[in-house]
Amino acid sequence: MGLALEQAALTRASCDVPVGAVVVDASGVVIGAGFNEREKTHDPTAHAEVLALRAAARTTGDWHLVGCTLVVTLEPCPMCAGAILAARIPRVVFGAWDEKAGAAGSVYDILRDRRLPHRAEVFAGVLAAECAALLDDFFASRR
Repeated sequence: MGLALEQAALTRASCDVPVGAVVVDASGVVIGAGFNEREKTHDPTAHAEVLALRAAARTTGDWHLVGCTLVVTLEPCPMCAGAILAARIPRVVFGAWDEKAGAAGSVYDILRDRRLPHRAEVFAGVLAAECAALLDDFFASRR
């Protein structure tokens, strides 16, 4: 989660919401990383998770990220949850809960929905206070 927090800090220059993500392979090696770049790239899909998944797929040469773990500072949204399942990620670790749009147990539970063909194991609240503080500071500065 420390590496995901480092990624989130990289959003400062672009005024994006500070969310960071990393994908690690089965041996614990980081194979992809990303941070929110929606404002920077004017791309509504440029969420940290999606960018980390894209980077991991480029690294491995395969979109099937079986055996990998996605670590992200904020609970994934529905779009990111769909991308995670499409990439066959079996484990997701996240920090802060997203009570407005979370899709890993707060508002929705897409990652563990039994109606879908793929599911992910979810580990929530890892370094939650640190992850939430980053977001709280960001939004406080914008008010």
